[in-house]
Amino acid sequence: MKDKVMERWSTYEPFYVLLGDKKISDIIITNHARSRWNDRIASETQDMEAIASFMWDCLKTNRITSYYRQEEDVYLIDDDIVMVAELVESERDLDLSGTPMTKMVVVTYLGRMSQTIELRDLKSYYSWLRHSRRMTLVKNSRKHR
Repeated sequence: MKDKVMERWSTYEPFYVLLGDKKISDIIITNHARSRWNDRIASETQDMEAIASFMWDCLKTNRITSYYRQEEDVYLIDDDIVMVAELVESERDLDLSGTPMTKMVVVTYLGRMSQTIELRDLKSYYSWLRHSRRMTLVKNSRKHR
């Protein structure tokens, strides 16, 4: 969803917001991200437009930061909400020098750190999650035999 508030006519360069060194010109929220937002973040059910406008506000006010310094997949909003997003080059939007701008595709929202303490260390959380799934598969394979 493009930022409707900042849509300008008669300019040569599309609107963008800087996130690190990337020029974000569009935000795309997947259905999975919307359902996770409604399950884990919001107190009441919200539509895509409300979530996207919240994301634009966070981008404009520099409230989104990278969770890890080296990786660009996991981001923090207000040092509390953990989200997974892919940054993809836009085919449509170019800056004045002809460099493609970036689309932010929000894959999922993992939750709030203030409510889910495991999100404070994602690497150990994911290793625990993989291990628990693996053990569940091992138990289920034993039952089938």
